[in-house]
Amino acid sequence: MHCTDRRGPQEVLIVVNKPYRVLCQFTDPDGRATLADYVKVPGVYPAGRLDFDSEGLLLLTDDGRLQAKISQPESGIMKRYWAQVEGTLTDDQIGALLNGVELKDGMAKAVTAKNIDAPAELWERDPPIRHRKNVADNWIEITLSEGRNRQVRHMTAAVGLPTLRLIRYSVGPWALDGLLPGKSREMSTKDAWNALLLVNA
Repeated sequence: MHCTDRRGPQEVLIVVNKPYRVLCQFTDPDGRATLADYVKVPGVYPAGRLDFDSEGLLLLTDDGRLQAKISQPESGIMKRYWAQVEGTLTDDQIGALLNGVELKDGMAKAVTAKNIDAPAELWERDPPIRHRKNVADNWIEITLSEGRNRQVRHMTAAVGLPTLRLIRYSVGPWALDGLLPGKSREMSTKDAWNALLLVNA
């Protein structure tokens, strides 16, 4: 297990690859794995959420303005996901995702949606996905400009493609780029703000 452990002046943005079945918080009364098992920097909080059963990129910072900028839907920061689904994404399903599908909390649109090969830098999940012999599964990539609760899962289900595994690969200018589960890297909040400005330029 890898931990980021640092003391002293902060002003930091931490990029973490959150493993499967780790809570996106630092404590849990039920004893489940949390961010505290991987990040030991005090005073940082998630900028956005990632479900317990989802994996991938999570950003933490002690800069309240930066946290709000990244996490608020009106910021329009792009989030790219890899989803392993039952079935193959058709042109009609791509059109539905791009034009918008009706969810319980309103319409939801993808910015991009496409079939992809299994990502080259994909790691084994523990426990692994249970494969069904009579149902094909494939990988798709979806980009969103918002991040509502379980949105990707609800959107793929709405077009008839249940999600088996979900990985967030990137948020704005930050991507996993080979970062393995439980690993992290960090930068100053000054550099983080500059990265956002370059993306929005």
